[in-house]
Amino acid sequence: MKILKYISLLLLLSFVSFSVFIATQKGVFNIQKSKVIPISKNNLYSYVNDYQNWGDFMMIGDKIKIHYSKNNVGKGAKCTWESNQGNGTIQTLSTKENNSIYQKMNIDGTEYELTWTLKDTLGGTKITIKSKGEMSFSYKIYTALHGGASKIIGNIFENSLAKLHKQLVYEINTYKIKVNGLVQKKGTPYLKQSFTSKISSIVKNTHIVFPKMIAFCKANAIELNGKPFIIYHTYDEKNGLAQISLCIPIKEAIITSDGSDILADELEPFLAIKTSLYGDYSHTKEAVKKSISYINRNVIPPDSRFKHLEVFTINKSDSNQPSKWKTEIYFPVKHKNSNSKTTPKVEESVNAKSENNALGI
Repeated sequence: MKILKYISLLLLLSFVSFSVFIATQKGVFNIQKSKVIPISKNNLYSYVNDYQNWGDFMMIGDKIKIHYSKNNVGKGAKCTWESNQGNGTIQTLSTKENNSIYQKMNIDGTEYELTWTLKDTLGGTKITIKSKGEMSFSYKIYTALHGGASKIIGNIFENSLAKLHKQLVYEINTYKIKVNGLVQKKGTPYLKQSFTSKISSIVKNTHIVFPKMIAFCKANAIELNGKPFIIYHTYDEKNGLAQISLCIPIKEAIITSDGSDILADELEPFLAIKTSLYGDYSHTKEAVKKSISYINRNVIPPDSRFKHLEVFTINKSDSNQPSKWKTEIYFPVKHKNSNSKTTPKVEESVNAKSENNALGI
């Protein structure tokens, strides 16, 4: 019995000594990791700034389940998760477009400040992830048993950056552009919100406006009838600005109330040169240039009703792999002459499978 008492006392003293040791260790950490990824700052920033992409690269546990807030992008965006390595939450506090993202993260009581910075460099963009914070007592114990905070968090960052590199180099750079030629685009009633935007901010604006329009349709029992699209009224590449309407096709024409920023309109059928972009939306500028080149080369007179229209036929809500997305671009044109025998293909409208599938980009 005395031996058991001594063993128990020894175990108790060991536990107390270990607890005192842990308690007296520095709980503050400051860890930084960097990697050069061969894509543009704009593409890299847009990808990291959207929490819906984090499940593809952020190595914060196995068998992870992520829950997103209504806003997934930019300031105020938030997500939570559960995994075999702990539960957590993260929120974006501020951003500087194409340069930095500042966030706060909490994993099982340990709070982090997380900063992403991007810099142009030879061969692509240098992305740096920096974290600082103070560990909870339980996390001190965990890190003490697994090699320290620098090793644990540093490995998470290194693995995440490696996965980000692999994901983006393939997914962003795998694309195809095909000029389909002359088509007759069908018309549709639609809802729209119009404004002037930086061309570089259009995708960001779609993440804000389209969910708002979807919610408007749901609240007013308005039936959707296709994929979201953008009408470019002007496209000033030199100054990086465009006048656009973000649009949601609907089943039947309606009239919105006075003062509403969401308006109803009707897209009339029109003759168009169609181009299909298979891959990430960032290649749209190249697809637009190829379309214009085709129109000029074939001396096809443009129709001045608007510059062009883009339909997000397969988008993020259909697949989280950008290489599988499809964007259809339509440039309104006129027949070369009244005797033209070219018969345009009639475009069928793309029906939305669900409200959610009409949403993302």
